[in-house]
Amino acid sequence: MQVTLANWRTAPFNRWAFHHVRELIPTADIPNDPARVRPLAAQAAALPADFEAFLRETDTDGIAVLHRGKLLFERYANGMTDATPHILMSVSKSMLGLLMKETGIDTERLVADVLPELKETAYRGATIRHLLDMRAGIVWNEDYLATSGPIVEYRKATGWNPPAEPPGDLHFFYRTLTDAEPHGGRFHYVSPNSDLLGWVIERAAGRRYADLMSELVWKRVGAERNAYITVDRLGAPRCAGGMCMTLRDLARVGLWMIETGRVETEGSAEAWAAGDLAPYFPGLPMRYRSQWYILDGNAPLVFGVGIHGQNLFVDRVNQIVIAKVSSQALPMDAERIGLAMRAVAQLRKFLA
Repeated sequence: MQVTLANWRTAPFNRWAFHHVRELIPTADIPNDPARVRPLAAQAAALPADFEAFLRETDTDGIAVLHRGKLLFERYANGMTDATPHILMSVSKSMLGLLMKETGIDTERLVADVLPELKETAYRGATIRHLLDMRAGIVWNEDYLATSGPIVEYRKATGWNPPAEPPGDLHFFYRTLTDAEPHGGRFHYVSPNSDLLGWVIERAAGRRYADLMSELVWKRVGAERNAYITVDRLGAPRCAGGMCMTLRDLARVGLWMIETGRVETEGSAEAWAAGDLAPYFPGLPMRYRSQWYILDGNAPLVFGVGIHGQNLFVDRVNQIVIAKVSSQALPMDAERIGLAMRAVAQLRKFLA
């Protein structure tokens, strides 16, 4: 049962690894401010009768449900506690989207104007906005179960897989991406886009990503504990999936978004419908903006999605926040994504 860099994302090893990430991969701290911790008042409430079954069926490691600022329900499994940081996977992208907004960086700038190193790569002609909305025309297959090819080399470069010989690094990896289609078209999910945004932020601001996240987001959220993010062998952050935090602090992010209005509701419905992930959300009126998913309606639902069952759901109209971390066996499990969306819909109706 030894957990290693080769098996940490596969079941059953992920049940331990997802909340012991820094024992496997180098990381950088994202400090909180102990003087600005936001209290979470508890108010016990009965939830729908089948809610416990949903938690078991979706391999939930932890869940917190908040309504009008009160913590109604909290549950942990697989050795987690309220003090345990859990990896967010691609909800890390949504955290990146929040940070980008706080930096004030012009999102219409060309990526290669900020990073001249990329002028001869597939990112030539792409804007920061193209990356934020996953509309850069990078030729890429986001196949989480692949055993070879660019996505495996990408993971080696980030330190998430056993390294290549000689070892690579994330920034060098981008030089291998040379094929592109026109930018600004359909939604096309490319995780390297988000790590590249982290590099853009660092170059434009002249500061480390972890330090900026701490100052501009984490301390403002009122986080109770430090977060951390995985880094490659040269210190480049894995902005696409490597952020780790406690469940309660993830919920605090949702509260901060509700209170400050930092909730995206724009994006192209047409680009989403023609894109990669629409089949996982059949029949739902959706869009994607600044690394967040948006479900349209009278009370729009803004949410982050991470592989293996990570989520942050934010309903600003009804003041509902649902934070969920999991250790599902499959990276993208259509059945369990459907279960989560139906459970959240039921819960929103129940609370509202």
